[in-house]
This record gives sequence, structure tokens and C-alpha cells, in this order.
Amino acid sequence: MDALEFGIFESLSSGPTPHGGIDYESMIADVVLAERTGHKYYFIIEHQSIPYPGITSPNVYLTAVARATSTIHIGAMVYQLPFHHPVRLAQDIATLDHLSKGRVEFGLGYGVAVKEFECWGVDYDQRRDMGVEAMEIIFKAWTGEPFSYEGKYWTFKDAIAQPRPYQKPNPRIWMGAHSHASFDYAAQMNFHLAQNIDVERVISEKYDYFRQAWAKHNHPGPKPQTMIVRHVHVAETDALAISQAEPYMRQGLAGQRGVNLARSVRPDASAERRETARIYLESTSGYDFWVGEGLAFVGSPETVARQIREQRERVGYDVMLAHHHITTMPDELVRSSVQLFGERVIPAFGTSAVEA
Repeated sequence: MDALEFGIFESLSSGPTPHGGIDYESMIADVVLAERTGHKYYFIIEHQSIPYPGITSPNVYLTAVARATSTIHIGAMVYQLPFHHPVRLAQDIATLDHLSKGRVEFGLGYGVAVKEFECWGVDYDQRRDMGVEAMEIIFKAWTGEPFSYEGKYWTFKDAIAQPRPYQKPNPRIWMGAHSHASFDYAAQMNFHLAQNIDVERVISEKYDYFRQAWAKHNHPGPKPQTMIVRHVHVAETDALAISQAEPYMRQGLAGQRGVNLARSVRPDASAERRETARIYLESTSGYDFWVGEGLAFVGSPETVARQIREQRERVGYDVMLAHHHITTMPDELVRSSVQLFGERVIPAFGTSAVEA
């Protein structure tokens, strides 16, 4: 396998500002720290109409991140395509690509929370068809040439999108995928692949499926990269790391919102949704479930490096995004973990952390 690449996922700081917003300055400081300590990627996640802090305007926020950094690659994992006007999104991404001098990574997805679609009056059952149509339009927009398009959801006549992306022909495209239908689409389109919720056994099975599906299309290569998101907490010793992380792990993989979501899933829901509900509920049992199911790496730098290396050998992936914010963990513990990870875990894989 090629060298493993590392990044940070969705570093939302705890608590609002006095003005009632997210502490974006604190979040940007986290990205700067990640860049300084050798991380290659920084990804956030988009959500809409949610009762908890989230990134609702990813391109506005990522523009601020782009101007505060110089080397780290940035993106949303994922943009929920049914909520976006595709030409506007194509232009925004291209503009961000110029402002960052080609550091944008484009993550596409359709969304999984029914409530978000209900709030916006968007048909949840048509989200995949909307997403596929949106990508067809985005690719046309990124050419910079006038184009027309007549679809089920959007129609354009002699549209011109400006600017063209800084990267040619466009930023790298990642797909956040859970279902076989999404894996098939990613394989057909030769997209890179990302996964963030499933337990290790299920991810391993799904990645094997994706690789087989990709091979059937006889793409010229190279093979797309695969990315995994795992929660991480690093401290000087195993005992200290576990004692610091355990109280926050017991809140569940997605905190109370995850528990509430899991309890609302109906018995006749899809296997994917029922499995996610099971993970959200059982993760409230704490450390043993998280680490035993391969959902988290917790321990000293040496232990975390070993856990990652062993899982990568079992699953096979090219990029590991560390999610250091475990539910409501205080920012000071998060930053300490990020710094230790960059200074002592990343170098264990042959990549030196950038000197401050």
C-alpha cells in the first residue's frame, strides 16, 4: 500500500460565541494547528435545519479557512447536493479553488436525515436522482463553455458558469457513500470514496465491494483513493487518554441527537438506517464498543499508531481523517490530541510533522 495520508474531520468547537454563533475563530485556529503539525486534509460536514451547531454555509466558512492557511487541502464531506443550485455550487467551488490556489477537495453526497428534507420541502425519496442530475450539471459548468441542460429537476439554456476551477479539469471528487447504489455510482464515475459511520467489519466488506465494482469499468487508473473517518483521542499514556475520552464516548457516537435519531428509526426502515441506529445506541456503552468495533483510536501516540496500522491492514484505505472532537469534549483536550497526533503519530508513518 502507498503511504497513508492524514487529515482532520469536522472540528466544531464547543459552545457558541457571545453573539450567538459558532466560534469560527476557534475552529480556524484548529485548522492552522492541524496544518502546522503535518495534516494534509481538513474536511467539514454540511447540515441544514438542525437544532445543534453545524456548518450551514460551507463555502463561506471554507473561504475564511483558505485565507488563513497555505498548504492544507480543504473541503466539505459532504455537500448535500439536493439542497444546492448546481450551477451556483459549481461556481462557488471554482471560486474557492482559486482563492485556495488549488487546495479544494469536492465531496458529494445526498443527505441522510429525513428531517432536513422535510424542513426544506425537498422529497427525500428523490435525493439520489437529484444528486446524480446535479453532478451532470456541475461537470458541464466546470468546462467554462456555454451549455444547455434539460432535466427533471433543473433546466438551463446557454448558461455560462464562471470561473473555471483552478485545478484542471476540476478538483478531486470524493463521494460519501453508504449504500451499494452509491458505491456502484462512485465506481462508474471513478470517484474517490469516503466512509465515516460503519463499524470496521462493515466498512471492510463495502470497500471490497467498491473495488470489485470499480474494476468492472476498466478505468485507465490509477485506482481511486479510499478515505475513512475515525474518532481519535491521544494523550501521553493509554490510561490518561482513556480516562479523558471515556466520559464523552458514553454520550454516544453522535451525542443525544444520535440517540434521538436512532430511537426514531422505524422497524421497517432500510438495513442501512437500522444499522446506523444500532451503532448510535450501542456506542453509549463507551470505550469498549468504540475501540472494539474500530470506530475510534484511543491511547498514547504509540498505541494509536499501532491501532491505525492494524486496522489499515485489515480494511485497506489511503486517507485517515481524525475526528478529535468527541461529542462535548473541551477544546483544550481536543487541541492537545491534535498536536500529539501530528507530532508523534503521523511521523510513525514516515511523514514528518511540519515544524512550527
